[in-house]
Amino acid sequence: MTDGFTNAGYPVDVQNALGDTNKYATIGAQQLASGCAIMLLVDLEGAAIQVAANAKAQGIPVIALDRPLVGTDYFVSYNNYRIGFLQGQSIVDAAKEQGKDLATMNVVYVSGDPTDGTVKYLYQGATDALTAGGLVKPAGETQGTWDGAKAGTYFEQMYTKLKGKVDAVWVANDTNAAAVITILDKYGKKVPVSGQDATDAGLQNVLLGKQSATINTGGNFEPVLAVKVAIEILEGKVPAYTEKQDGIPFIMVEPQVVHADTVKDLIASGQVKVEALCTTDELKAACEKYGVK
Repeated sequence: MTDGFTNAGYPVDVQNALGDTNKYATIGAQQLASGCAIMLLVDLEGAAIQVAANAKAQGIPVIALDRPLVGTDYFVSYNNYRIGFLQGQSIVDAAKEQGKDLATMNVVYVSGDPTDGTVKYLYQGATDALTAGGLVKPAGETQGTWDGAKAGTYFEQMYTKLKGKVDAVWVANDTNAAAVITILDKYGKKVPVSGQDATDAGLQNVLLGKQSATINTGGNFEPVLAVKVAIEILEGKVPAYTEKQDGIPFIMVEPQVVHADTVKDLIASGQVKVEALCTTDELKAACEKYGVK
């Protein structure tokens, strides 16, 4: 993002609140006080709402990035419904490969933090895919969180409640999936598990067959598009969009499904390093099997 604006001749101030909502508010206030022509905000547990409102009150255009944000001019993000649908479809496909019928399977949902505006779209997309694949309803749903440790705890509680009768797990991202897989490993169980973000750990689990797939929302696709939209606005142009989400022009980035046999494509693109994935004898064997080199 910094390179995109700088190369186009625009000064840019990129800040990270590091998960602190109070710090987020302070940074936003400081940036507005210093003066800016446009703001790009990634919401943090609702902290961006007031920052966006303050910017709009000053006549400053606001782009919501990655997470929907009420009152903004544009929303640039991956299609989160599509991400959820692809996650659900990865479980449907894995069940078919195993010769199982989703209608008779116990599928557990491990969702993300409900305060995150993307979660409802992930949930709906996954549910639609799973329902189309034959699932009647989930066997259980854990409390939503983006904290991997909590996700693991909540899943183990659900696993115990279901007496280990878990046949697949829809998980909203790779961090939570890693925690779920740790619990499944603990009980010697391997079932289809979804994910998102194409993290190193997520890709390792995909290579090992512990995670059915991950959805690649990494790389520079989203920030590059956001910079393009921002520059168009700064130049007085009207960015093109195909639909609105909650009344806000939505400019979408298409997500990519990553299976074990396509991890190598992320290596080829430079998004991921071989040495970050092939770290153990077991993983080195998997890397060799799937051409990750």
